[in-house]
Amino acid sequence: MKYQGVLKKMNTVFADTIEYYLEMENDFLNFNQLLDRKLEIQFESYQCLSCSKQKKIFRQGFCYDCFYEQPSVGDWVMKPELSTAHLGIEDRDLEFEKSVQLKPHIVYLALASEIKVGVTRKTQVPTRWIDQGASKALAILETPNRYLAGIAEVALKQYVSDKTSWQKMLKNVVFDGDLLLKKQELLAYLPEEVKPYVLSDDETILNLQYPVQQYPSKIKSLNIEKAQSFEGVLKGVKGQYLLFEDGTVFNIRNNEGLVVSITL
Repeated sequence: MKYQGVLKKMNTVFADTIEYYLEMENDFLNFNQLLDRKLEIQFESYQCLSCSKQKKIFRQGFCYDCFYEQPSVGDWVMKPELSTAHLGIEDRDLEFEKSVQLKPHIVYLALASEIKVGVTRKTQVPTRWIDQGASKALAILETPNRYLAGIAEVALKQYVSDKTSWQKMLKNVVFDGDLLLKKQELLAYLPEEVKPYVLSDDETILNLQYPVQQYPSKIKSLNIEKAQSFEGVLKGVKGQYLLFEDGTVFNIRNNEGLVVSITL
């Protein structure tokens, strides 16, 4: 059976084992049900996630022009501390920026390769942690806007990483850190203006399990544009990656905007 569509990040459902779904043109694939099956991925073309034109993808699923025009990919997205909607200052589209920036945000600690700090909208919990391939996560602050979460992250990343080693995450080489202990260590380094937003009463650590039968010992990252096609046996899904029997991994999120066909 053959499915075709433009790649967008996989939808996930939090459960005892995370469920993964990939939307295609007229259907969807549940990758949990495809473990141990052979898949063929074929590159077909491009489709910008914004203008829908068949233009080469530049970054994050957008063509060059849309990447530098759309408000959803402004600098404040990757650097929350650059948010200015709370001041009424526009970056690209103030109404859009208000709709995202002026909502509750979570500052969290996650364990994917080692302990890291990050920021996400409250509505994206636990999706953000799943997309990062975290095995454990702990919310430590809830702020009323993105800017405050951003300055908290900037302060804390001087003492703990804000990056995940994707290779270690995919190999399941995870440092067994104590998130509650690390939270207590880091509280002293928070800016005074964000300390009222510390989640002192909620110390629930979320544990995440992924549908993986076999982790790769050596990783080969698939560039489907260059390879044009790939065939392999699916052995797992973690973060936004498909893991294959031969150690090949395919990052769905990094290939958004590519039109592919998947044959079972």
